[in-house]
Parts: sequence; C-alpha cells; structure tokens
Amino acid sequence: MYKNIIKPFFDFLIAFCLLLVASPLFLLVCLGLFWTQNGNVLFTQKRPGKNERIFSILKFKTMTDQKDQQGNLLPDAERLTHIGKFVRKTSLDELPQLINVLKGEMSLVGPRPLLPEYLALYNEEQKRRHAVKPGITGWAQVNGRNAISWEDKFQFDVWYVAHQSFWLDLKILFLTVKKVFRSEGINTAGQATTEPFKGNL
Repeated sequence: MYKNIIKPFFDFLIAFCLLLVASPLFLLVCLGLFWTQNGNVLFTQKRPGKNERIFSILKFKTMTDQKDQQGNLLPDAERLTHIGKFVRKTSLDELPQLINVLKGEMSLVGPRPLLPEYLALYNEEQKRRHAVKPGITGWAQVNGRNAISWEDKFQFDVWYVAHQSFWLDLKILFLTVKKVFRSEGINTAGQATTEPFKGNL
C-alpha cells in the first residue's frame, strides 16, 4: 500500500509544497545562471526511469558549452562556472527535478536515474534498481554519493528496492538534508564530476 498509493501521494504533495516555498530561490538561481551562462539556465537529458522507461530529466545547467579549436567540449572542470560550482555544491542543480516528481516520472527517494547507455552494461542484479521510480535522492546518495564506487552505488540501490518503507524514506530525506549542509560526497576525489560507468569487470 505504501509503495503504490501513499508514497506517490506524498511525493506529489511534498514536491508541490517545496516548489511553492522554493520559488524565490528558484528564480534567483535562474537569474544568476542566465547572467553568467549566456541565457542557458536549464538543460534536459534522457534518463531511464521505472521499468527502464525513458524520460527527460530537468536540471539547472552548471557548465558552459565552451569547446576547443577542434570543436570538442572542454573538460568538465574547465566549463564549470563559479555560480555553477555553488549550485552544484549546494545541490540546487537538482531542484528542477521536483517538476519530474509532479509529472510522476520520479520520486523524492529512489535510485538516482543514470544514463541510458549504462542499461546494456548492468548485470541482472544491478537491473533491479529500475523496479522503482528513480529519486532525487536515495540510499546511495546518503552513503557516499559520488565519493563511492559504482559497485557500491548499485549495491545500495538494489538494497533500497528490497527494503523501501516509509521510515527508510524518512531517514534518507533527513540524512540528505544533513549531507547537503555539509556538502559531503559531491564529487569523486580530484574530479569535477564522477567517472562514467564502464561496465562490470
């Protein structure tokens, strides 16, 4: 009952209330990004959701589209703006995903939606992470986020799928707030973004 009725109801209600309360902050971030990134504020990216159904995730754009002389994008660390670093450090870049929650594509809590090209690289156990809606935060995020290995992330994701409950979701939301204030696990050590998943060796 919790997974199919109560959780979707709370997801919608909390996401709606958060968007209303955070609307001034939402507008402020939009203005800051608009000023520093030539009008580029949001970007969408295809991600697999529940049952591997593809949807368009919304995020604040924290990097420019600067390219080298050959037309290739510069490394992430070079394209990350000062305000983009702040938005990423405070996890404000995830704020637009509340709209994805309202649309029923995501949940507040669940495995983070990754790139579609990773789907072919998962083993059978790792594929279980798609048995539920992806979340803005999740069990892997409060246990290391981008500072842990891909294998550990998937183990945390699959464990969550098997053990999800109201109290576990409440714990994850509480720990997420704590992590955000401490800015823990934002990046892999020595990198601006996490390394891509390359399959199981």
